[in-house]
Amino acid sequence: MESGLMHHVALWLAAFLTLGIFSFLYRDNTWYKVCEAIFVGISAGYWFVAYFWDNLYTKFWVGVWVTPMADRPDDWYVLYVGAALGILMLLRLVPKVGWISRWPLAFIVGATAGLYLVTYFASNVMLQIEDTVRPIFGAENDAPIYEIIGNIVVAVGTFTGLIYFFFSKEHRGAFGRAAKVGIFFLMITFGASFGYTVMSRMSLLIGRMDFLFSDWLKLIK
Repeated sequence: MESGLMHHVALWLAAFLTLGIFSFLYRDNTWYKVCEAIFVGISAGYWFVAYFWDNLYTKFWVGVWVTPMADRPDDWYVLYVGAALGILMLLRLVPKVGWISRWPLAFIVGATAGLYLVTYFASNVMLQIEDTVRPIFGAENDAPIYEIIGNIVVAVGTFTGLIYFFFSKEHRGAFGRAAKVGIFFLMITFGASFGYTVMSRMSLLIGRMDFLFSDWLKLIK
């Protein structure tokens, strides 16, 4: 009985919040602001608890103080240096010595930038170059027809796209026509990316509408 009551309360609360967010389509109103504040507050509280147990408790308290250092002597620099940087970061809460938090912040920003530089260079640059310079007819000239057509499209699109961004020469004649082909490929790429974004948002909308008409109003079975 109690679980059934909680289910109905959660169902009506979810419908109330969903309709409150949808009410922004009419105009900015108090109902929408309340739902937005609830969403932001719950998100902030959830991530605070998650980071507390994952970082402060598991990595700092258990990793540094509870687990004996003799069990993992090779991790001393990770535990103690990381703990020291974390404590220095918390000094931002103290106005007089808040400037000290700039040092761990600079370390985090630099380390993260260096890590992402290597990661994105390998995934976004090297892999794309590899896909661009692959043999059109396959490594052993035995590629199926659809793969050959795809390789030709990739080669032509890459080459003409680079021509469009080459501004040292005026886009006239054959050079200009190749640049126009590059614009065509760029527009297809941007359109596909935008369409993918719209479809992902539409899937969220469809999910909410299905919830309202199926789970809440029971109009769809």
